[in-house]
Amino acid sequence: MQQFVAMLESRGARKIRHPGGDLLAHLTRVAHLLESWGADGDLCVAGLCHACYGTDEFGVDLFDSARRDELTLVIGHRAEALVYVYAACDRKHVFPQLGRQNPVEFRDRFTDTTRLMPTADLNRFMELTAANELDLVRHNTEFKEQHGHGLLDLFTRTRKLLSAAAWRDCQELLET
Repeated sequence: MQQFVAMLESRGARKIRHPGGDLLAHLTRVAHLLESWGADGDLCVAGLCHACYGTDEFGVDLFDSARRDELTLVIGHRAEALVYVYAACDRKHVFPQLGRQNPVEFRDRFTDTTRLMPTADLNRFMELTAANELDLVRHNTEFKEQHGHGLLDLFTRTRKLLSAAAWRDCQELLET
């Protein structure tokens, strides 16, 4: 994992401001949280790199999403595919569907294309989403006050997609 942290640092992640402190600290905490929940290695690496292409709510990217092979060479295909799905997600389109319809229509914000998201991908996407959001809740009081109720609703609706450990943390951090 240390080689991936070094790669992120070389791309300036420690110097980028983020609602959870600096970006590198946030990314590292997300990876450790996923690891503590028992996530596999690819998901933990994806947690560490989940903002490499930015997101629709965090517009800073460390890698160009049009050149995915560069990140794939460093972290592997499976981890990069998770990073891409996380970054490409059009949350305004996808999140309202979660826990309300199956299958979920995924919209890629980079290509403006849609596809049905397989349940296995959705599980991993939601686990990563929970780790990201819960880290922000832990480290940013204003974020929790502003988004806590909406996140509790989202994670309650998607409870079946989350690991037992992730759901416990959602309850502990968001029901207070």
